[in-house]
Amino acid sequence: MSEFLAELVGTMILIIFGAGVVGGVVLKKSKAEGADWVVVTIGWGLAVTMGVYAVGSFTGAHINPAVTLGFAAVGEFPWAKVPMYISAQLIGAIIGAGIVFLAYLPHWSATKDKAAKLGVFATDPAIRSPFSNLVTEIIGTAVLLMGLMFIGANDFTEGLNPLIVGLLIVAIGMSLGGPTGYAINPARDLGPRIAHAILPIPGKGGSDWKYAWIPVVGPVIGGMYGALLYQALFLGKLSVTFWISSAVIAVILVAATRAELMKNHAPKEINETVKN
Repeated sequence: MSEFLAELVGTMILIIFGAGVVGGVVLKKSKAEGADWVVVTIGWGLAVTMGVYAVGSFTGAHINPAVTLGFAAVGEFPWAKVPMYISAQLIGAIIGAGIVFLAYLPHWSATKDKAAKLGVFATDPAIRSPFSNLVTEIIGTAVLLMGLMFIGANDFTEGLNPLIVGLLIVAIGMSLGGPTGYAINPARDLGPRIAHAILPIPGKGGSDWKYAWIPVVGPVIGGMYGALLYQALFLGKLSVTFWISSAVIAVILVAATRAELMKNHAPKEINETVKN
């Protein structure tokens, strides 16, 4: 199997299981309808596990552009292969989303909630606040990359690594997934979102392209920074790239915090103006 095909197939498997569990939970008349967030996070964790088991021996199973870019940023992966890997991941995600659409064919018409239908394919925030949503995705993906490097630094029984990686995804979902649905993977969100836009889903709404940049940009920034942070803290490699990235992250965090604080103070200011 070529590296391109391996990343395509691995990402396709990821989406079939991951988007599939969301479809089971949110689509009407599914036997899994109404299952909770725990089911979704476990489903995504197993989705990653199966993807890694499937193609790990061929490519290491990045199945995530943020992982590919993170490894490249610290010299663990050649930049020349990055476009090929990301292209394969995006195509695989689109195909996987198409398979989920086919698996739930009768349920799209039975489901009237347009947001629920989109939610099978793509993430959306619990509270829409662009800077804060971006921060959540940055943090979640940084933790993902650091976690992958923690796992790689330890010796496990042969064949156990994919399961440990899956547990990492479950942990991130349960602890950090609530605000945005934890995309932590640009292909996981963008590929199925494209599929949602082009598939003949009965009664679907828009694909929420205004939000679509956040689950792409956030994981890219977080993935690269997580890998750099791991090297800085655990290996003592303090590169210029690390310091520049740290400055960028600091600016984003300050901007997000300031934006939220201003929102919280806005009603008081308006009330005082009205009284005066």
